Amino acid sequence: MLKEIFDPNPEFAERAAIKSMDEYWALQNKAKEDYEGFWKSYADEKIDWLSAYKEVLDDSNPPFYKWFTEGRLNICNQCVDRHLADHAHKTAILFEGDRGDVEHISYAQLSLQVNKMANLLRHEFGVTKGDRVVLYMPMIPEAAYAMLACARIGAIHSIVFGGFSSEALKDRIEDAEAKVVITADGAYRKGKPYMLKQVVDDALSQGGECVEAVLVVKRNNEETAWVEGRDHNYNELIVHQHAECPFEAMDSEDPLFLLYTSGSTGKPKGVQHNTAGYILWAQMTMEWVFDIKESDVYWCTADIGWITGHTYIIYGPLAAGATTVMFEGVPTYPDAGRAWKMVQDHKINQFYTAPTAIRVLHKMGEDEPKKYDLSSLKVLGTVGEPIDPPAWKWYYEAVGNSN
Repeated sequence: MLKEIFDPNPEFAERAAIKSMDEYWALQNKAKEDYEGFWKSYADEKIDWLSAYKEVLDDSNPPFYKWFTEGRLNICNQCVDRHLADHAHKTAILFEGDRGDVEHISYAQLSLQVNKMANLLRHEFGVTKGDRVVLYMPMIPEAAYAMLACARIGAIHSIVFGGFSSEALKDRIEDAEAKVVITADGAYRKGKPYMLKQVVDDALSQGGECVEAVLVVKRNNEETAWVEGRDHNYNELIVHQHAECPFEAMDSEDPLFLLYTSGSTGKPKGVQHNTAGYILWAQMTMEWVFDIKESDVYWCTADIGWITGHTYIIYGPLAAGATTVMFEGVPTYPDAGRAWKMVQDHKINQFYTAPTAIRVLHKMGEDEPKKYDLSSLKVLGTVGEPIDPPAWKWYYEAVGNSN
């Protein structure tokens, strides 16, 4: 069977982190020859350790492997604080709302908002290291603030995708024994408001007695039910919070977050991701796979409710000091050119989406990419289910200009 070969753009390859297949195989061989030494070199270079680790890998009790034992770090420091000296005014998060509203959030502004939310969780609700916080959020900046605030104070966040039912939300709240739920009144989709808070109310009416407080971000300002003593208005409380919040020194193996399986084969199972190994892998894959540079504007179209969103919207790009795009809406509203207009307007360099989205965009707007300047694009990515050749070729040719 004849196979087509698609060579990378030689100009791009010259400046890439991995410039050729020869360099890739050399990297792989280096890892095979000295596995621990390989990861030690990157851990020493990429992570801002608060105190040094004693051992790269403790494999004495398989399958319970431990990485960078006794090392201390903080993921919020890795993603935010350490960039402030040189990049305080650079855009960390570029938010575009469903209705086209755009917000450029600098690393300094991100630091301020995360510190204030961390203080809010710590002082208003008594959230401390090891407590679980469930997020049931739309794709808005406050979701990123909440993730990083939890990481800052050592709380373990568990994000539940905003499309899940009240029963699914209840199951995950109860399994995690969440102390606080952070949600929003709702958000916007296809120009219209939709509601989230009532799903939280329904979930907690069925169980979730562990929850002491519900923190509600006002996004679409629709009327919503309110439980006195339990529900709290984020927008009112956040303005009174102090702008400085010391971060917790976390052990390398301390949990960072829980993320639950879909539950399609039974009860959802919480997968725990720990601190040092996770953030190192997130940052290295950003550099190796997406060739991220500090000057890049990077867009992953996933939702933060999925692992792709955790790693490739928030933690990976911010650890690399890049600009990450958060998008509230859908790529086909108001038309099938929405994504390409965003690439043009924001001069996006890396675009990472799902085969399903590519097929929909192809079907709805085969010629739409021609209407926009997509010359800023350097890397196209696709993730999830396998992509069929016709969809990939359209993506490569129409969106990537065969480049």
